[in-house]
Amino acid sequence: MKTPYLFDEFFSSGMEESVSPFLTPKSRSFGRNLGIKSAFSAAIFLALSFGFSFYNPPLSFFFLSLVYFLVGTPALLSALADLRNLEINIDILMTLAAFLAILIDSGMEGGLLLVLFELSHGMEHSVEKKTKSALHNLNKLSPKFAYLVGPDGNLYEKALREIVVGEKIFVKNGEIVPLDGKVIEGSSSVNLVHLTGESLPVSKGPGDMVAAGARNLESGLTLEVDRISTESTLSRIIRLILAAGESKPKLQRWLDRFGKHYASAIILLTFLFALVLPLLFSMSYLGKEGSLYRALAFLIAASPCALIIATPTAYLSAMSACARRGILLKGGTTLDALSSCSILAFDKTGTLTLGKLVCLGFEAIGDSSVPLDVALKIAYGLERHVTHPIATAICHLAESKHASPANIADFQSIPGFGLVGSFEGKPLFIGLPETGAQKLSESRKKKLEERLQQFHGEIFALLTVSEDLFLFRFSDQIRPGIAELIQKIKTVDRLKTIMLTGDNSASANAIASVLGIDTVEANLRPEDKLAKVTELSEEGGLAMVGDGINDAPALARATVGISMGKVGSWAAVDASDVVLLNDDLHLLSWLFSKARQTLRIVKQNLTLALCVIGFATLPALLGLVPLWVAVILHEGGTVLVGLNSLRLLRAKP
Repeated sequence: MKTPYLFDEFFSSGMEESVSPFLTPKSRSFGRNLGIKSAFSAAIFLALSFGFSFYNPPLSFFFLSLVYFLVGTPALLSALADLRNLEINIDILMTLAAFLAILIDSGMEGGLLLVLFELSHGMEHSVEKKTKSALHNLNKLSPKFAYLVGPDGNLYEKALREIVVGEKIFVKNGEIVPLDGKVIEGSSSVNLVHLTGESLPVSKGPGDMVAAGARNLESGLTLEVDRISTESTLSRIIRLILAAGESKPKLQRWLDRFGKHYASAIILLTFLFALVLPLLFSMSYLGKEGSLYRALAFLIAASPCALIIATPTAYLSAMSACARRGILLKGGTTLDALSSCSILAFDKTGTLTLGKLVCLGFEAIGDSSVPLDVALKIAYGLERHVTHPIATAICHLAESKHASPANIADFQSIPGFGLVGSFEGKPLFIGLPETGAQKLSESRKKKLEERLQQFHGEIFALLTVSEDLFLFRFSDQIRPGIAELIQKIKTVDRLKTIMLTGDNSASANAIASVLGIDTVEANLRPEDKLAKVTELSEEGGLAMVGDGINDAPALARATVGISMGKVGSWAAVDASDVVLLNDDLHLLSWLFSKARQTLRIVKQNLTLALCVIGFATLPALLGLVPLWVAVILHEGGTVLVGLNSLRLLRAKP
């Protein structure tokens, strides 16, 4: 029997009510963007009220009442809740201004204020929901139950939270994989688009790992559970999104605090002006030229709504655009940090390279009685018995040349030494040159060393067939298009590039010279890499790209840590600030451009908001600006700030 989906499970997820699974599709559709819908409906009623005010005042009052009911009631309830918590903020300030407008016979202006205020809030919420929609989609992806394979082979439905590591589950075709696991039976293709953004199906067979959240496309798969539900790939990504939403940039946190103090000060000044102006100047308290009217106009003009939403709407829009490109940011602070970086550091293996060796070629050292094609067959026959990057590269080379493996006798794998055997009575060895050279004559050893020096920075394997020597050369496969990316980062983004790797200096320099990387730091242990990142971060902003467990400390210490979500370790993902869900390094230049654009938009928003306050406040207090103009200036500026922030939703920075 299924355990029901509980109300507290939904509300603890932090999602808004409009996406609740307990609502009908029709009511859920009605609840989307409710603030904007209410604002537009109220705007229509306000226009009708204004039109009927010239020849049918009772009907005009009726439509104006609808305006206050639609957008005034939610604002009033929110303000009362804040007052109960002894919190004075912008919402209270604006609600107070709107309802005080009625007392001075300016209900139209108060209604206009409420409509525009609700519209600006609705735009802010819609942008925020675009980011939260990623969390909602991931929650929809995650099944609550899985089919457990019992000892008798039968399937039993079981809640995910009750399934432990090592148990076997069955995933039918068309279903979402509920837990991370290793395929132990069956073969199929899975779609990882919701996790990585990559829509191309990936083949999975026995021994392959499958992440929770992938959709099984073709046939059933039996998986051995690798992680419990709370530690699955899907759960971790959901937690990262939640953490990102809670992380605010420094400027935004300062503005939040500023808004509370500023609102209190403006409310006090409003009451002070309303009481003191008639005592200082010859004016009345009431009327269009009275102190109450001017104080209220001042209250509206000085309210910093545009200033308060200037930063959150911009950061949320940028984060949403990044999420659509398969880039997960752990908060808006990351965008600030990215825009301040002047150095971009890369790990080598698994980041700049694919971590897969490719055989560049093989040759005989000195005279040989064994033809090259036979030597390749012998190497194939030896290496097909083991799993090692060099063995895999040799096997791929042999298969590409349609070579068949030689029949090897007396095969033996000796840890720390290499592979040995015999072929047609001839003793065989394949392994590292320094190991195989131990039994060579001085003349052959010298020829081997001379040849090795000619291929600086490559990886080698030595094959000996009796007295004949053969040298295989390998190189780590560079990620496609990385050289062009490095050049773009240096010229367009004006970042200095550096490689930080634990690999030997010869191999690292060889890769760096091909890619055009400025500086290389090789032979680094994890603690050395951490120290180097600390040093570079102090010199200027440093962004570090890595994928392995050994990169995790450096990623955490860097100004911005960028990890590879698809191939990277979870230690690196957890330690980083940015996760490239699809391992697409080509998005790095786009990401830096988006961060700089976000900073520009925030500055534009703040400038616009401050200008609106500066140009409207004093004229409103002096009576030069009527109340309706103050409303339009104030809320119009807020709407413009919101629209300017929405520019960041575009794919192009």
